[in-house]
Amino acid sequence: MFDLILRHANLPDGRRDIDIAISGTRIAAIEPAITAEAREVIDATGRLVSPQFCDPHFHMDATLSLGLPRMNRSGTLLEGIALWGELRPSLTREALVQRALKYIDLAVTQGMGAIRTHVDTSDPRLVTVEAMLEVRDLVKPYLDLQVVAFPQDGYFRAKDGVASLARALDMGCDIVGGIPHFERTMEAGRASVEALCRLAADRGLPVDMHCDETDDPLSRHVETLASETIRHGLQGRVAGSHLTSMHSMDNYYVSKLIPLMVEARMNVIPNPLINIMLQGRHDTYPKRRGMTRVRELMAAGLNVSFGHDCVMDPWYAMGSGDMLEVGHMAIHVAQMGSLADKSAIFDALTVNSARTMGLEDYGLHKGCKADLVVLQARDPAEALRLKAVKLHVIRRGRVIARTAPRIGELMIPGREALIDPGQGFAPEY
Repeated sequence: MFDLILRHANLPDGRRDIDIAISGTRIAAIEPAITAEAREVIDATGRLVSPQFCDPHFHMDATLSLGLPRMNRSGTLLEGIALWGELRPSLTREALVQRALKYIDLAVTQGMGAIRTHVDTSDPRLVTVEAMLEVRDLVKPYLDLQVVAFPQDGYFRAKDGVASLARALDMGCDIVGGIPHFERTMEAGRASVEALCRLAADRGLPVDMHCDETDDPLSRHVETLASETIRHGLQGRVAGSHLTSMHSMDNYYVSKLIPLMVEARMNVIPNPLINIMLQGRHDTYPKRRGMTRVRELMAAGLNVSFGHDCVMDPWYAMGSGDMLEVGHMAIHVAQMGSLADKSAIFDALTVNSARTMGLEDYGLHKGCKADLVVLQARDPAEALRLKAVKLHVIRRGRVIARTAPRIGELMIPGREALIDPGQGFAPEY
């Protein structure tokens, strides 16, 4: 007797009509036509069952603060940073916790199981860190939250930035962050990467750095990050987030840079929605859109995962907590439209992101944690096309969220009355 069986599921790897049996918090069996009984049965009816989505790059301390203290009129990265600087002195722990929990409630209904949040350490009060560490504990039963100590105003540039980041790590932040392109000079940026990687190595922590989030083709901080990763033996434990300068770099230089990143086993985190919104603001036409070289980085064997980055905050006035929206945009901007491309992008929202975050026992295999989503779609391509409804969200073997399927009611005589966008529109592959 199992606790839960999902029957007639399609899996992201192409297997169809599979049953998934769950005992306690783990997947106990995953195979066709399991004959055992269960206390609860969910019939997936040929729909896609996926591991829960993971967001490896987010700013939880800023989420849902849109309009505070005012709107970002220019829509630029720099005005967003300035607005955040104006808001920061008035932030309270209570308000930060409330907004974060509200966002997480939304994200969980969208199938989210893990989020890595960068938390600003530039204010020596560190109220942001206190709040997000509290949230991490509060949501532990239903979401894994990782906290990055992030010197938003620059590790060296911010007053007391070095000491504040060290205190944030002492308080319990999980990961060392940085933003070298926001230091005052290129040399200061390089020095910050070196210092932060050394700090991470000394403390035995991973690194996740906002790196080269700029249109400047001569920005070289990702090169330094890869080099310092190798120097300190941090291979596989370092993520370069954004990397937007790579879209403007000379192709010959990139042909040298990518092998260095491969040697460092760097994780790469583009943020499609935000990157194309904020980059290229100095261009007239042709206008660069800013996302890094996703196809080339994937082809080189690097682990590429996608982040949402922002939802309704000084940098981005949109967002829904739905990682399929992120992947949907990535398909267009990266021009990755084949079935194989879409499968790779779906992986970048799930298994690749879990690898970036170092999540243990994640996936669709016997013994993995039973953290699953049933989607109103047949396969990854259809899920991305429709930004599919998450019908059932399962955490450690228990259903924690449900959403009714999206069904249109058509009132035209002689035509089908109920329209399911996930049934009968795409060809059989």
